[in-house]
Amino acid sequence: MSRLNLNCDVGEGVNNEKELMPYIQFCNIACGGHAGTEKLIEEVVNLALKYQVNIGAHPSYPDVENFGRKTMAIEPSQLIKSIQTQINLLNKIVIEQGGNLFHIKPHGALYNDVAKNKQLAKQFLKAILPYKNSVKLFVPFNSEIEICALELGFSIVYEAFADRNYNDNLSLVSRTQKDAVITDVEIIKKRILEMVNTEKVTTISGKKVFIKATTFCIHSDTENAIVIVNKLHQNFE
Repeated sequence: MSRLNLNCDVGEGVNNEKELMPYIQFCNIACGGHAGTEKLIEEVVNLALKYQVNIGAHPSYPDVENFGRKTMAIEPSQLIKSIQTQINLLNKIVIEQGGNLFHIKPHGALYNDVAKNKQLAKQFLKAILPYKNSVKLFVPFNSEIEICALELGFSIVYEAFADRNYNDNLSLVSRTQKDAVITDVEIIKKRILEMVNTEKVTTISGKKVFIKATTFCIHSDTENAIVIVNKLHQNFE
């Protein structure tokens, strides 16, 4: 494995993008739904272009108060409009700075919900339909949004979470549980190698479950995110 494809959620107010960018290949930029202002987006896009990091949109439920981590009851038309507004804002800034939008990845509760809710997955795909032929969509393996996206002809990239524990059904262990987040670099490295070499992930119960992944997420708000991406870069480059 000569290259490790890491992605980070950025532009969320942690302000560690300058330290993260040299070690990642993809960044998912918050675009106003759960975090992010136009000024912050401009700054993060500038950094991504400087370090030649592929730029992605990271839309969420329009819920800054809960950081997009709670499911929202929202009318489909309102959700579609919000997602389009978020992505269009980021895309405008990317184009103005001479870049191109590479991918889209939903955030937080929206990511989890479109993975298991077929109707919501279809709403999300309807929202991003204008970008179908120009960007890739990050999806979790064996999810509703994966199935729907492939049926509609979207280009997908399988993503797994290197710093999060999985349940046996490949959902993420809730952040309300103590073992939800992994911070030990050696454990993270072993998990990535396991997923790459065996296409399996060891779940919270110890079960080994089949999974596909070509990019691995390290959350920028994981307490030692900079150390993690730095060490992974050293080990895999």
